[in-house]
Amino acid sequence: MELFTMFWEYRSYFLTGLQYTLLLAALGVLCGFILGLLVTLLRMAPWRIVRFIGHAWVEFLRGTPMLVQLLIIHYGFSTAFNINFSPIESGAITLSINSSAYLAEIFRAGIQGVDRGQGEAARSLGMNRWMSLRFIIIPQAIKSVLPAIGNEFITIIKESSIVSFIGITELMFQSGAVVTITYDGMTPYLIVAVMYFILTFTLSRILGLFERKLKASDHR
Repeated sequence: MELFTMFWEYRSYFLTGLQYTLLLAALGVLCGFILGLLVTLLRMAPWRIVRFIGHAWVEFLRGTPMLVQLLIIHYGFSTAFNINFSPIESGAITLSINSSAYLAEIFRAGIQGVDRGQGEAARSLGMNRWMSLRFIIIPQAIKSVLPAIGNEFITIIKESSIVSFIGITELMFQSGAVVTITYDGMTPYLIVAVMYFILTFTLSRILGLFERKLKASDHR
């Protein structure tokens, strides 16, 4: 009961935090989707140096903590290159590039899972490598990895909590503000935990339904 009472009393804090959390997660996955697809194409390029750039991008971003990436983008770029991003911009950029590394691996696995005969058939019809990728292979690969993309969205929702370190008023930052006001170090964080759980659980159920519909359409 105390949980609901505090949530209702400070609902403006929690709902504001929820808006920023969802905004950052959506930007992270959308931009990460585009960037991840580009990185995948780099890794499949015929030139070794281009493949190396794509490989280095994925390995560096997957091999370093997201918090370190956030601090480099928000504070490091400012002091070293005088490039100043707002907290929202820094958070969105960090989530986007981090997500792109994981999505690039998802796309690569999806493309490798497409039957090689599809590409050979496309080339026999006069398509070059780029056209076969664009019109035949990539659409099938994306369809096969849509559940994994959805799981990445869920992961980004949870990992977006790190942007509270640079002052973005997402869920964790707002819960900290409520802790400061109420001197209650437990209830606000429990409220946020429940909100995260409801978000991720609901998205998981929606993704499960979507995945079953995709399988049903494939069987038809």
